[in-house]
Amino acid sequence: MLRKQREITKRIQCPSCGCKAKRVSTSTIGALLDDDLAEQFTAGSRSCCATEGKGCASIKEDTGWRFCSSQDCDVVYFIEEGDTQFTKSQLKVSVGVKESSGERPLCYCFGHSVGSLKEELRMKGHSDALDDIRAKMKDPGCHCETSNPSGSCCLGSVTKGIRIAQEELGLNAPKTTTASTTASTTASSTGERVAKIGTIVSAIMASACCWLPLLLLAIGVSGAGIAATLEAYRPLFMVVTFGFLGAAFYFTYRPKKGTAETGKDCCPTESTVAEDCCAPTGKRLFNMMSMNKVMLWGVTMLAIAFLFFPSYVGVFLGTADDAVVSENMNQAVFKIEGMTCEGCSTILAEAIKTAPGVLAVHVDYEAGEALVGTEICCPVPEEEILLAIEQAGLNGKQLSSRSSSNQ
Repeated sequence: MLRKQREITKRIQCPSCGCKAKRVSTSTIGALLDDDLAEQFTAGSRSCCATEGKGCASIKEDTGWRFCSSQDCDVVYFIEEGDTQFTKSQLKVSVGVKESSGERPLCYCFGHSVGSLKEELRMKGHSDALDDIRAKMKDPGCHCETSNPSGSCCLGSVTKGIRIAQEELGLNAPKTTTASTTASTTASSTGERVAKIGTIVSAIMASACCWLPLLLLAIGVSGAGIAATLEAYRPLFMVVTFGFLGAAFYFTYRPKKGTAETGKDCCPTESTVAEDCCAPTGKRLFNMMSMNKVMLWGVTMLAIAFLFFPSYVGVFLGTADDAVVSENMNQAVFKIEGMTCEGCSTILAEAIKTAPGVLAVHVDYEAGEALVGTEICCPVPEEEILLAIEQAGLNGKQLSSRSSSNQ
């Protein structure tokens, strides 16, 4: 296995300079060789950047040919298994990325070179070459595969060319651009994380009026009054939740700067794919961007679950009382105002049970009523029950009462 890996590593290095070379389509070589050599070059080709705006498809099969971009090497193309090589003098066009002076063409589709970039920088102080290329890639479209010696999109080469032109003119913009790009990327990543965390936290707080009192009751602590207090802030937390969620979607799905702006080729014939170049076809790798989107939708589902927790908590709670109000108890019906979920009915039932003489409680959340059963020896303790309802953060009034039939 190790031997095989060494052989593969050796094959993708230029036999002349030893630099790593990238895959290139045979159609690129056939289109750019001198006419006499092109006729002899009969190997099949596979399109990478199609013309007429049809998009870009990365080469799926290794053609066996590589492109060397080293400036210190005269070899442009070589075959991995064999001795066949083509040098700069055997091509119809100048290979700009292999030159260190002169015009140095970079964009073979729309005529940008280091020389033209320097002239543009002298006149305007900045270059619009990248924007010009992106606009023209949509209409009329690029034909990188048959015009660019590298067989790939030129945006990466043009980005490097802008830096070279700035350096040759004595400008210091490259460092500023790199720093600002890095800062922008870092800020975007931080903003995305903050938005996702904020979504979860605010969604949890939006439903705290329901789950927190229940949690306190579960550990034996009275949750009286907490539900009503937190309920007042529920609309605010819901607005904040959707605000954070919107920000998270913005940071995750907003158009990202192309890889060309980081100095890499936008649409090379390697398996690298970038959105800012020709539109890729085929399956994308499950990369970090895909993971971020999966995480975002996970956060969204979790936020929705917390936001609407009060609406379905009753399914898990079942009945709110342990004992059943029966005929051998004094009974009283109280109208309850202020309940917002099934959790409130559980909290209210526990609060009413603390009133003296209360044996059983049944709270009907949908009807907004509480049926209370008390000892037959004494009248229904109306004032104590109303006080318990008030301490639970709700409002109540007695609708009716009747004595036990066994009294």
